[in-house]
Amino acid sequence: MRTTFALLAVAAACGLASGLVPCASAAGAKTNAKAAGAARVPTGDLRAYMHGIGVATDARGVSTVFFSSSGLPPRGAGRDRNWTHDVYIARWTPQKAKLGRPRGFISRPEAQEPVSVAQNDGGRVMVTFEDGWNTPNEVSQRYGVYTSNLRAVRPYPVDVLSGGHSGHVAAVGSRFVVFYSNDWIDGGGVDNLGTGNGVYAKIYDGDGVLVQAVDVAPRVREWWPMIAGSPTRALLVWQQYVAGETFARLKAATLDPATGALGEARVIAPRLQYYTYAAAYVPSVDRFLVVATSGDGKGFAQLVDENGATTATLACMPASVREAGIAVIGDRAFTPSQDGRLLHLRLTGASIELVGTQPSPIKWTYTGSLGLVRSPTQLHWVATSPKGLQEAEFDLNAVQPASAADRCETP
Repeated sequence: MRTTFALLAVAAACGLASGLVPCASAAGAKTNAKAAGAARVPTGDLRAYMHGIGVATDARGVSTVFFSSSGLPPRGAGRDRNWTHDVYIARWTPQKAKLGRPRGFISRPEAQEPVSVAQNDGGRVMVTFEDGWNTPNEVSQRYGVYTSNLRAVRPYPVDVLSGGHSGHVAAVGSRFVVFYSNDWIDGGGVDNLGTGNGVYAKIYDGDGVLVQAVDVAPRVREWWPMIAGSPTRALLVWQQYVAGETFARLKAATLDPATGALGEARVIAPRLQYYTYAAAYVPSVDRFLVVATSGDGKGFAQLVDENGATTATLACMPASVREAGIAVIGDRAFTPSQDGRLLHLRLTGASIELVGTQPSPIKWTYTGSLGLVRSPTQLHWVATSPKGLQEAEFDLNAVQPASAADRCETP
């Protein structure tokens, strides 16, 4: 990643760790993008070491975990403060105690991060990320499509958009949807480092051929797009800048990739802690689950149906972790909390209950993590960190009931 964009992107981490890790001030950064390129990138952004993680599983049940890292072990930014991530893979099955030895998958100069991965109903895998290599802009959002055993179908590098950034991908049936941002507006946002300038979606077939482009919120101060896919819809979730405030609004809409029809964009939370939200599809209740943290530092969750309507809300719970995954087992969902625990949620189509928590043996960071299902009662969690991949085993039977404080109830 070039210095200019790394400086802008540090806004996504600094000021948002909420007690997880220290983060240096970016007050000395220039707001002009050209001047920013000559400025020093603030230290303390853990994403310079590792950033982004995803998983795909083949017909034999072998999972491939993809992650972006600045070497193995990660070394952080280079002497010029540019980021240097490559994309690596490591294999896992439920019979293995830990991931197998990682190896390189995509390696180029500059940074390929944060990697995002989706697998369609035919087993095809799309891998996408920001790329600082060989682009006329600071970065380009790029992708590649592969079989489940990673034979090339339409291999990297293919542009989603030169100049695009912050993209994430989901599979909907046989199609892929890449949800990304474009451009940058100086000022405002975290540490006054600015905001993206709109969010957009592109729909691809299983061969990685573009089918349709959709302007979701074009040329406005809305960015950091997150996405989840069901068999028929994609849920798009992103943040909207609020002038003069230190919080954002959380917005959502559904997209039908078969027709390109975009549902109404709604504000689903008026006060959001910047960047701290995630989404997943829960097949057993046919709902999308959104977990997030509000501007006052309290977590919340919502269930959203295929039409984009909220069908259930958990108004308060422990704060969620930025870029943490949501693992789903039947009608239960699991996700990290900022105070170092794993949250257990029980879901119906019309309810969300925080049933319990358990402590994590590893420290959560904002650089990305995901849960791999070992059995109905066991989760294997893989987290990126400055020291490399961290792995933890959770016996879900060891859950501790949620306290009144966890539920934000007054004793």
